[in-house]
Amino acid sequence: MKKILMITTGGTIASADTINGLAPTFNADELLMFMPEIREKTTIQTISLMSIDSTNMTLSLIGEIATAVYEHYDAYDGFVITHGTDTMAYTSAALVYMLKNLGKPVVITGSQVVVGALFSDVRKNLSDAFLFAREGIPGVFISFDGIIINGSRAMKSKSKSRDAFASINFPVVAEMKLGMAKYNNLMYHGIYSKTYVIDKSKPLELNTKFSEDVIVVKLHPGTKPELFDYIKSNYKGVVVESFGVGGVPNESTNISQKLDELIDAGLSVVITTQCIEDGTELGVYAVGQIGSSEIINAGDMNTETIVMKLMWALGNYETPSEVKKFMETTIMGDVHFE
Repeated sequence: MKKILMITTGGTIASADTINGLAPTFNADELLMFMPEIREKTTIQTISLMSIDSTNMTLSLIGEIATAVYEHYDAYDGFVITHGTDTMAYTSAALVYMLKNLGKPVVITGSQVVVGALFSDVRKNLSDAFLFAREGIPGVFISFDGIIINGSRAMKSKSKSRDAFASINFPVVAEMKLGMAKYNNLMYHGIYSKTYVIDKSKPLELNTKFSEDVIVVKLHPGTKPELFDYIKSNYKGVVVESFGVGGVPNESTNISQKLDELIDAGLSVVITTQCIEDGTELGVYAVGQIGSSEIINAGDMNTETIVMKLMWALGNYETPSEVKKFMETTIMGDVHFE
């Protein structure tokens, strides 16, 4: 039988009612008591790593998750991580960069409804996560509501519904039906076909260095250019959620000029879009003609992944040009440019 390590971190999936509302209560072994049939198919060992609401997740704690995978890597065929849904997409993206040459499955799951409640999704999500971890596909994945999502392409798109997660600008890797993974045929073609082709002769590398000096700015009509003067003095990188395919105001509120000033000051500036699907295409419109060649094009990455990738890049590279090269390089299918 496959040997899987279950790492719990808290979240709704491990929560119960308290006098202050829902809070993480169950440890890993207690969670598995609700579904003994899993142990009939898989050898499972557990680590209760932390017990937090994922709203309180930090880069340091994500580093602890990555370290737990790294330290137990050789002893297991795969890993299942239970996690709160609110920051799950950030954690999954961060793990893609922290765990280089990952040759085994790391499957993250959680729930929208607590265990034991009517119509709880705990059993389904946890069962699917273990079943997919047994498949042996290398990489980081989110398993939720019967679908498997590339860990760098996930977004929590619904706050209450059980189908809380969407795969952004990337095919769903597989659907879990009747206890089996039904793979998406698109994964075998074109730009997707090499996503999970891993050289397993290369050892797993752990790198948890991140820079927290990153801010996300969502533009709106009336955004004050002076905001970017503050950013210039207090951050190393900024992710700008622009309009449409990459539009940035360049007239009365000349934010485009401010972005050039940030780059001149040595900051890394990433242009993405507020639109969930399709990504950027800088330069199509005059408002997308930002002067500096050091502007980083986010392509079709979602914001959760952009933030984690930029934080990792700023923690590991010295120059803006090195950061730009890394950001615009595809890692495990995280970005595609037209």
